[in-house]
Amino acid sequence: MRTLFAIVMCGSVLGCATSQPDGERPKTLLQWLPGPEPKEEPEEEGVPKKEDPIATDRPDFTEASSTVGKGRVQLEAGYTFIQDKSNGVTTTSHSYPEALLRVGMIADWFEFRIAQNYGNVRSNSPDGLFSAGGSEDLYLGVKLFVAEQRGVLPETSIIFQSQVPTGHSDFTSSKVLPGFNLLYGWDVTDKMTFAGSSQANRAIDADSHGYVEMAQSLTVGWSFTEKLGSYTEWFAFMPAGATSEGVTAQHYLNGGFTYKLTNNFQLDIRAGVGLSRSADDFFGGTGFGYRY
Repeated sequence: MRTLFAIVMCGSVLGCATSQPDGERPKTLLQWLPGPEPKEEPEEEGVPKKEDPIATDRPDFTEASSTVGKGRVQLEAGYTFIQDKSNGVTTTSHSYPEALLRVGMIADWFEFRIAQNYGNVRSNSPDGLFSAGGSEDLYLGVKLFVAEQRGVLPETSIIFQSQVPTGHSDFTSSKVLPGFNLLYGWDVTDKMTFAGSSQANRAIDADSHGYVEMAQSLTVGWSFTEKLGSYTEWFAFMPAGATSEGVTAQHYLNGGFTYKLTNNFQLDIRAGVGLSRSADDFFGGTGFGYRY
């Protein structure tokens, strides 16, 4: 999917976000030049501006198209159960704690990210039982909040990310796997949002051959109340250049609910199914996000 996006300093579509009212620091790296100004609630004299509620990268595959803000720290974590049955082999997996630490530094538009996860896999086949468990490769990244939404032009961020080979021998790729993730989203109404992501990451197949794994997602979010929300999402992994047999596109459909206990603490639950032959049959999980 293509999106109207260009990283050009003070160019014709995106301009520098340097002018802010009342000396406020810029929230985004750049700004859309055409279109109406982003909508902001009028401030009452003597009343401090209300902080936006927490926006998490979980539980959907599409990560938030905003940053946590300078000086803020946000921890997100959870658990996922995965099940698949293919060619007479039944595989169950457990993923935890899916810990992602997001740290706002330098400016409101800059976010440092570090994530660590552990996996446990068990397969039953006619040839016997296989099981493995251990840490996965460490994830490092930076997110840049590029521009706020202006009319039909989306709120946009980009993540430069990489996995580094620190995991258990059964889970590590033994290679540095860099990539990027372009995020974009729209507030369609006060109750409905629409967002997506487009990724390209280096990956390694079973033959130790490097290839590019593309990923695409589209998600629709609904707010039932100020605290309760839900989403429905499609996402897919699409390998380009893999040589190993069986490395094919995986498509998924999933949905879930979020509930904000406070402005800074959110709980979530999700479930999904595979839509293609090589995709896992089912996954489900739960988690939380807390902003300091």
